[in-house]
Amino acid sequence: MAKNKFLILAAGNGTRMKSSKSKVLHTVLGKTLLGYVIDMAKDAGADEVAVVVGKNADEIKAMTDVPTYLQAEQLGSGHAVASAAAFLEGDDDANVVVLCGDTPLLTAETIHALMEQHELEKNDATVMTTVLTNPTGYGRIIRDNVGRFLRNVEQRDANPAEQKIREINTGVYCFRAEALRESLSKLQNNNAQGEYYLTDVPGILRQNGSPVGIRQTDSFEEFLGVNTKLQLSEAAAVMQKRINDRHMLNGVIIADPRATYIYPDVEIGADTVILPGCMIENGTRIGAECEIGPQTRLVNMTVGDRVVVQNSVAMDSRIGDDSVVGPFAYIRPHSDIGAHVKVGDFVEVKNAKIGDGTKASHLTYIGDADVGANVNFGCGVVTVNYDGKTKARTAVGDNAFVGCNTNLIAPVSVGKDAYIAAGSTITEDVPAKNLGIARARQVNRGDWKDKRD
Repeated sequence: MAKNKFLILAAGNGTRMKSSKSKVLHTVLGKTLLGYVIDMAKDAGADEVAVVVGKNADEIKAMTDVPTYLQAEQLGSGHAVASAAAFLEGDDDANVVVLCGDTPLLTAETIHALMEQHELEKNDATVMTTVLTNPTGYGRIIRDNVGRFLRNVEQRDANPAEQKIREINTGVYCFRAEALRESLSKLQNNNAQGEYYLTDVPGILRQNGSPVGIRQTDSFEEFLGVNTKLQLSEAAAVMQKRINDRHMLNGVIIADPRATYIYPDVEIGADTVILPGCMIENGTRIGAECEIGPQTRLVNMTVGDRVVVQNSVAMDSRIGDDSVVGPFAYIRPHSDIGAHVKVGDFVEVKNAKIGDGTKASHLTYIGDADVGANVNFGCGVVTVNYDGKTKARTAVGDNAFVGCNTNLIAPVSVGKDAYIAAGSTITEDVPAKNLGIARARQVNRGDWKDKRD
């Protein structure tokens, strides 16, 4: 079986994006444009993947895990492919699929179908085409009188009759490696742009009598390139719908798909409800029968079954089964929240472990703490973890009761079954089953109002 090599062109200047950042490193739902194309290539069965880079080459190299080849001068798409000459060496019969790095909507199914037809017809080149109602700006496919590929003509080089053709070149090809290498050496730049067009290669092969096929698809949406910030938003809308549809078909309830943004690698269990205004970002795993939202952001979270998260932000942490978070809670990184826990309104948790059944219902900060099971935090409790130089931890044992407006000055521990009186500032350990009181004795001064006046 022939080896499958995928070459992704990402060397363009991207001037229409009006950005100092490389065009292909702009993101759609948390993943770069180039990242989508690389992942798609791997899903389509690539044995090897490489990227041709130009502008911001070092930036792109740092963001990819595949080999890169430098196109030092931007002299056209054919010149870009020739810049990766070493990648094309080796197996003469290898399939070389050429893609653009700014097409995040391409699917592995579409590319796999191209490769299958290429091998079935034993072509030296197979061109992926589609038909557009308005083909302005795209290269046109010219067929012979029996419908076979004849040549491609770019918009700026096309005559009036050719400009009326609606079948366009998508910029996606499958070549036999040897045929591609030989044809690249025959490219000329006698065109309006003075560039070496990859689109001329199939025509050169056809003139030499080599078999050139056409794979026409009606999935024109997949080939929409991203050249501007407007097109970036259009691609994001397509990807948003594609991802949300997949989750709904897998049993997730999304109340308003247009107001819900789910990143590509998120996993969500059946019968979970996602309410409007949610942003669920990469790395997040949500169990079954949860209720998330409204207006909630989850980043790299592991969420158990039957969890409720309302109007909250949570990142880089875990929430156990049957817990309730929010509204207006903030779960910061490295927190491990157990099962049947209540993290209520305006409660912040950071770098803390909270045992099963514990409740912090409102206006509490639990940072750098190890909290046992079935602990009750009253309103306004603060673990005071920072002395201006270093951070220290607080430990609270199982079944402890911490009264309202208590400050726990770390490092400090509260034992199992201990109580803290409301309004205390605890600076020393409270042993198990003890009551800790740390507040000044109340003094009522008589006739204070009269003396004050």
